[in-house]
Amino acid sequence: MRIDILTTFPEMFPGVLDTSILGRARQQGLLEIACTDIRPFSASKHKNTDDYPFGGGAGMVMMPQPIMDAMEAVCGPDFNGRRIYLGPRGRTLNTALARELAREERLVLLCGHYEGVDQRALDACVDEEISIGDYILTGGELAAMVLVDCVARFVPGVLGSAESPEEESFSDGLLEYPQYTRPREIRGMAVPEVLLNGDHAKIRAWRRRESLRATLRHRPDLLETAPLTDKDRKLLRELEEEEKPCFSEN
Repeated sequence: MRIDILTTFPEMFPGVLDTSILGRARQQGLLEIACTDIRPFSASKHKNTDDYPFGGGAGMVMMPQPIMDAMEAVCGPDFNGRRIYLGPRGRTLNTALARELAREERLVLLCGHYEGVDQRALDACVDEEISIGDYILTGGELAAMVLVDCVARFVPGVLGSAESPEEESFSDGLLEYPQYTRPREIRGMAVPEVLLNGDHAKIRAWRRRESLRATLRHRPDLLETAPLTDKDRKLLRELEEEEKPCFSEN
């Protein structure tokens, strides 16, 4: 997969893209990620990329010309992929959308800044808008980093294990079960015995129950849309009875 990022602040990205899982995936050729500075494409004398908004108002707006020219240079005449603007009006990024994007051959991410982007640039150069949440950032660069990291985890081979992304929180609409590692006991707190006996069927059942418990306790709203079986619903009824003292104390 190739991902191009159009930004006026390319210096923000190397630390994120060159380390940990993303850095390793790039080294292995699983991901190709390039940052393009929009500023050199500006036709203005001082290479500025923003100007005052028509109609008045606070702040500056990114100009359409540098964005349009940068997008054309990056995409070329035979672009096959999706061009995305990181902005507050779009679909909210979630696991389902990340999986969908991971199936694309190419993504181009446009990072807005200041008070936003001239609408004509969005109309001409963008296929869709994606938001990472209902809050305000100083620019789209951080949102682009989040999207790249989230999508990359579903690109085959990036995590090293085909099962890894399917066992994490939100992969099946629920939060993940608790995790434990060595030592078996610390400060009087022990690892649950079921995880030590090697019975994989019992371990799977425990993990499912604890996943339901975590979701019920911390994000009960997810249960409204999660794909639950009849067995899950029975477990939830049991867990609701178990959790009542916890809820009443809060």
